Amino acid sequence: MARERSPWLALLALCFGFFVILLDTTIVNVAIPTMLVSLNASLDQILWVVNAYVLTFAVLLITGGRLGDVLGQRRLFIGALAAFALASAVCGVAQDANQLIAARAAQGVAAAALSPQTLAIVSAIFPAQRRGAALGILSAVTAMAALLGPVLGGLIVTYLDWRWIFYVNLPIGIAGVVLALLFVPDLRPGRRRRRLDLLGVVLVSAGLFGIVFGLIEGQRYDWGAIEGSWLTIPEVIGAGAALVAAFLVWEWFQVEPLVLLALFRNRNFSVMVWLMAVLWFSLVGLMIMMSIDLQSVLGMSAIHAGLTITPITLAMGLVAPFAGRFTDRVGARYILPLGFLAAAAGMAGVAVVESDGATSWTFVAPLISVGVGLGCVVAPLTTEAIRDVRPALAGAASSILYTSRQVGTAAGLAVIGAVLQSRLVSAMTDRAAVDSAQLPAPIRGRFVDAFAHAGSAGLEVGRGQSGGAQAPSGLPPQVAELIGRLSHDVFVTGYTSAMRPTLAVATGVLLLGAASCALIGRRRISRSSPVLSRPSASVTPHQPPPGTPLREGGTGGRR
Repeated sequence: MARERSPWLALLALCFGFFVILLDTTIVNVAIPTMLVSLNASLDQILWVVNAYVLTFAVLLITGGRLGDVLGQRRLFIGALAAFALASAVCGVAQDANQLIAARAAQGVAAAALSPQTLAIVSAIFPAQRRGAALGILSAVTAMAALLGPVLGGLIVTYLDWRWIFYVNLPIGIAGVVLALLFVPDLRPGRRRRRLDLLGVVLVSAGLFGIVFGLIEGQRYDWGAIEGSWLTIPEVIGAGAALVAAFLVWEWFQVEPLVLLALFRNRNFSVMVWLMAVLWFSLVGLMIMMSIDLQSVLGMSAIHAGLTITPITLAMGLVAPFAGRFTDRVGARYILPLGFLAAAAGMAGVAVVESDGATSWTFVAPLISVGVGLGCVVAPLTTEAIRDVRPALAGAASSILYTSRQVGTAAGLAVIGAVLQSRLVSAMTDRAAVDSAQLPAPIRGRFVDAFAHAGSAGLEVGRGQSGGAQAPSGLPPQVAELIGRLSHDVFVTGYTSAMRPTLAVATGVLLLGAASCALIGRRRISRSSPVLSRPSASVTPHQPPPGTPLREGGTGGRR
């Protein structure tokens, strides 16, 4: 029977599902220019092909975690993975941008339902002394999905068609469903009927929507009024924060809350939620800057750029399982700060070696350092977060953890993007003032002003454009050619200069994460916790380990 199988076979099924939903967060970016032409869409529409997935994924994670408690983690994992594969097929056959955006939103809903179940099932089927190793493997899969997306996307766009970016999910999803049916046990703890807090769902979903939407779209609207609306981006974010606060107050008095606030009484869980946001804030900042630098500045193809960042993937994949095992033995208190420091050193190294003449080999050493750091952080962080959470609450705990990751990602996109834009415009203006000396006097001022007033267009470079000054009509061909060449030089030099202080922001946040590790409480690792690796379908998989038990029942904020 399924429950008599090795938990490692169940982990294999979980890896398939986790891989495919994380792959879709990065693989689509490479195909944006191709989809623009193929679907005859506007840039804003195609960007929402990305944002619709990210937004629905982030907003519904907490609800997805609770649904696993209500319906059963195995059932929801299989159903959500099948739905994700079906939505991927619809993405592939979409005939216009609106159809594709709707299908991407459906993918995000399925991903939000699937993601929390993965950690909940791992928590239940692996005993505490082996859980870190299992999460280390899952972390390696996370790295592969996130970082191989650009490589796989580049190969598909180059040699096939952009639609295969979505079709590739079908065989992976089908394999995951089959393996889950064969090897993942039914882990519903007991037979007590559970209910879903519908008002809580509305409050937290609307609140997270406001916060994440505001962070994603803030730069587009220059952090002011939303086009066609009387609302401003700060008002949307503020309203979202107010709804989340109302949700927390509501949850405090619920008998079966959507989020058990008592989870936050455990100091280490609260610290891990914070560190998850810190990690992804910095990581998404690095990936944005590297992607623009490698393709728009250094002129690499999408495939070449993807291969350039593979040292992160390889290093993380090698280190993560060992870091997980180390965490099982001594806890996360010692390895987490080392991981944050190694990742910070790697990001600082990227800033040091960055130049307009850099090659793939230039970045190998610093990217290996980033990968080693991530390998020492991701699995230990997750392991420590759920160490004192019994399986009945693992779905709720994982949904909070993954929501923190998505909010951290959105905040990183907003803050890093704003800093990069500001520094880029300033650096390009300074360089344009120098290069304009090579132009005829009547057009020097217009050349400099084109960069000084670049505004939000300064980051269009990140979407495959070089930006800059346009040559006025009627100029001699030699002058027009010179303006084009100087514009490219201004952008390349300006971006190289802007990248260093922007990377300093991401590095500083990682150092803050390393310092925050001092808040992690000491923990005695017990090897005799009454944990069952092969639970039956009708009994609680294992009892709370020694320490601070976290129970379900009673009111949301009180025991």
